Amino acid sequence: MEQKKTHIYFVPGLAASSKIFEFLKFPEDSFKLHFLEWLLPVSEKEKIEDYAKRMCNLVTKENPVLVGVSFGGIIVQEMSKHIQVKKIILISSVKNKYELPKRLKLIKNTKAYKLFPSHSIKNFEDFSSYAFGDFAKKRVKLYKEYLSVRNANYLDWSIYNVLHWKQEETLENILHIQGEDDHIFPIKHIKNCIPIKNGTHIMVINKAKSISKIIIEALT
Repeated sequence: MEQKKTHIYFVPGLAASSKIFEFLKFPEDSFKLHFLEWLLPVSEKEKIEDYAKRMCNLVTKENPVLVGVSFGGIIVQEMSKHIQVKKIILISSVKNKYELPKRLKLIKNTKAYKLFPSHSIKNFEDFSSYAFGDFAKKRVKLYKEYLSVRNANYLDWSIYNVLHWKQEETLENILHIQGEDDHIFPIKHIKNCIPIKNGTHIMVINKAKSISKIIIEALT
């Protein structure tokens, strides 16, 4: 019956659409899946706490499981501070600011993130035609398929909030799944996680079977 199902809300990675979750598989008799898309920030100075509250308005079921990938993992943790949740599941993400790698801290401290060409992302189709070689073309296709949010204000806001996330203490009731080959958030900086062999930052796409199995086992 519907009321016995576990409701899972998914938040994708930075600039990504919920399509990144398309390969995850869960028993339909036990789970009901809800896929959230990114909201645009109301302003460049919107606090992440306020943004998380607005995302919570999209959650209509009580005591849900929140699953977030990368920056989406940061957002679901912030969301859990405003609503009661059954569990928080992080994929390719971090649990506190101390798990961020040193190079991201350097980018924050030097304010190099302000040099990110966010306005160019809007014109992705314009320069994607210049990709050469099979590997480059496959990478461009992947980006075009899954990275759907190209609003410059959103990108600037998101990058700022990844680098300036203030969380110091790890929240309780977290399941953290991290790839051993994640070059964005290297696993050497991550504590108390379930490692995925050969898992990269986009493993939610190409390691979906293993990730699905881990989540199902944790929730049943």
